[in-house]
Amino acid sequence: MLIIPAIDLKDGQCVRLKQGVMDQATVFSEDPGAMAAHWLEQGARRLHLVDLNGAFAGKPKNEAAIKAIVKAVGDDIPVQLGGGIRDLDTIERYLDGGISYVIIGTAAVKNPGFLHDACVAFPGHIIVGLDAKDGKVAVDGWSKLTGHDVVDLARKYQDYGVESVIYTDIGRDGMLSGINIDATVRLAQALRIPVIASGGLSSEDDVRKLCAVEDEGIMGTIAGRAIYDGSLNFKSAQATADQAAVAKGAK
Repeated sequence: MLIIPAIDLKDGQCVRLKQGVMDQATVFSEDPGAMAAHWLEQGARRLHLVDLNGAFAGKPKNEAAIKAIVKAVGDDIPVQLGGGIRDLDTIERYLDGGISYVIIGTAAVKNPGFLHDACVAFPGHIIVGLDAKDGKVAVDGWSKLTGHDVVDLARKYQDYGVESVIYTDIGRDGMLSGINIDATVRLAQALRIPVIASGGLSSEDDVRKLCAVEDEGIMGTIAGRAIYDGSLNFKSAQATADQAAVAKGAK
């Protein structure tokens, strides 16, 4: 089980939002590269980046900060990135620049043909991000709820060839209210590809609960506000996940 630190970028700074509201951003660092280096030093095995300005504008907006992060971690760990990715040229530029996985969210829902083309052009490098509330998918920076069922869409995208699915419960994101375990498990059970849980991780108890259902197809969880405000110690959380894996292997 990977604990994946999130670095959300707004105006070149590392921030966290509450429930995706841009004007409720808390700045945690003005040096994205140093923040990435910090998580690498703490033992992170993957980083999750979100270009928040890009997500709202529909095109990349924090490229200098993204380059600084990639430079800081080098080839040591993979970096996944989402936000404002709407065309194949942008994907190619990011992958050539050192990003390992590109996350397509709103564009996957609005333009499934683009997602399909991306999976064909860049196999093994495309992750789909599905943000949902009460089982229905949201788009445009969570500002609009669609009528699409999250499981149905995920199955369709699985057939396109996406590498994995990031599932975010937007009612919990940034609220430190705990991962929606039941909804995440339901989605994972319906798919053959891995699911990464997101939204609400707040304690090592959440980590233990996820580890208990890891075999359903949940490969990791994204850690955001909790590891920045100190309510969750990242290093300890990853150690807890590793210990759970060892204990399972010993049985």
